[in-house]
Order: sequence, then structure tokens, then C-alpha cells
Amino acid sequence: MRFATINTQGLRLWGAIVPGGFCDLSAAYPEFDGLKEVIAAQALSRLEVGGVTHAEGHFSYEPPLVNPGKILCVGVNFPDRNAEYKDGQDAPPHMSLFPRFASSFTGHGQALIRPPESPQLDYEGEIAVLIGKGGRRIARADALSHIAALTMCNEGTLRDWVRHAKFNVTQGKNWDRSGAIGPWIVPFNDPDQIVDIRLQTRVNGELRQDDRTGRMLFPVAEQIAYISTFTTLEPGDIIVTGTPTGAGARFDPPRYLVPGDIVEVEAEGIGTLINTVEDER
Repeated sequence: MRFATINTQGLRLWGAIVPGGFCDLSAAYPEFDGLKEVIAAQALSRLEVGGVTHAEGHFSYEPPLVNPGKILCVGVNFPDRNAEYKDGQDAPPHMSLFPRFASSFTGHGQALIRPPESPQLDYEGEIAVLIGKGGRRIARADALSHIAALTMCNEGTLRDWVRHAKFNVTQGKNWDRSGAIGPWIVPFNDPDQIVDIRLQTRVNGELRQDDRTGRMLFPVAEQIAYISTFTTLEPGDIIVTGTPTGAGARFDPPRYLVPGDIVEVEAEGIGTLINTVEDER
């Protein structure tokens, strides 16, 4: 089952993606304002889904959680990505982390926005995990039981803006609508769902990134355990788990996104997140 948040004629609804379109569950479950509240109540498995209420082509996608909690992203989490930096350093003993704001994401089918301050908009295809059960100092052995669902992310980055300070990439990662998340969430029921997923990114049909989660330097269970050491994870928090090698900045010369490009992030068992690119108006 796939659950999504959509917009139709200015009205935001949450529900399920079904053959032929979307099934609105907002009216049937008025106790939940959105999917974040469904996740917090651990109610995804209890939702009763019917038939199409909105046909395909009559709605647009929003990010699945319109009011997420913390969004934490893991950097340099594949072995080839560490080598891309060409600094001669071994893989670090601890993961790199940075925050993203909800306003930096748009939905499936929408345009990534390139701002006038920089032409260096880059793509990063990733898998995101949505926390369903909160906790502090979560043991690695228990970590996957805290996941409610999976989705996809294009963690769009303004490359020159991540170099404005010695240790800080936040300003290059949070331009409004520079990234995307969605199209939907897939409930997480089995640890095998995250152990070895193939993750690919294509730009205008050309394969740019292709790797598997089984090669992560810091697997998802370790991410949850480590992050929950210093901050309490709560239902609705999102962890963006890291991108493979092949981002545009690593080509010679770099191949940044330009208006008209189409970027597809595909993950086995989850789906495909597709976005175009536009200049900010």
C-alpha cells in the first residue's frame, strides 16, 4: 500500500494511491490531520482503503508529510562517495549529519527551483526513513522497529553554497524547493525492505547514480542508533540516508541541473520520484 498527500483545486487531502488514482481518507478519519498524525498513532496498518475518489491527472502531489518533525540528512555514506572527495582520508569513524527544513522540499511532479544566486543546482537521489516510534539512545538491534515507512528524496544541493564556511553545509542544502520528497510513503513491515535496496538516479534518461543500500558505510539501523544518542527521535521525524556516487558536481566538467531537465530517483520496492527543473521567477 502507498499513502500520499495531494492537492486538488487548492484542497489538501491525504489518503492512498490506488489503481486509477487516489483514495481520499481525510473524511473517513477526521481524527488525523495528516499522515504525520497517522504515523504517530501507529495507525497505517489500520486504515481501510476504498476505491478511487480522485482520478489520475486531477491532483498534484505534495510532500507526504506536510508538517514533518526533524529532517536529518546523512552525508558521504557510500564508499565511492568518500573517494570522490580525493582528500586521501579514510572513511570517517562517525557519520556526517546536517539538517534540512521542510520548505526546502517540493512534491513529486513539481519543479526543483534553481535560484538566481547560483547556477550550481545538483541532484542527490536518496532513500528516506520516517520514524514511527520515538526514542532516545535506541539500541542498534532495535532500531529498525522504530521505522514507520520509507520514501524517496532528491536532496537537491547548491554546491557553491555548501562551501561558504569551513564546516557548515546547511546553507547549501536548504534553498526553498531545491529538493523533493515522495511521491508517497510505503509502510515498513520487514527489515529486508531496507537492507539492500537498489537506488538509481537518472537525468534526462541518463543513468547517473546506481548503488545499493547494502553498501552504505553507516547502515540505517546505525543511523537511528547514533542520531538518537544526542536527540530524541519522535514520530514524524525523517532521516535522509545518503546518496551514491555520481552527483553532477563530480563530473569533469561538472554537470549541474538546468531548466528543462527531468530528474528521476528510483528505489526498488518504493517507486520513482520525478521532478523537472525551473529557474526561480
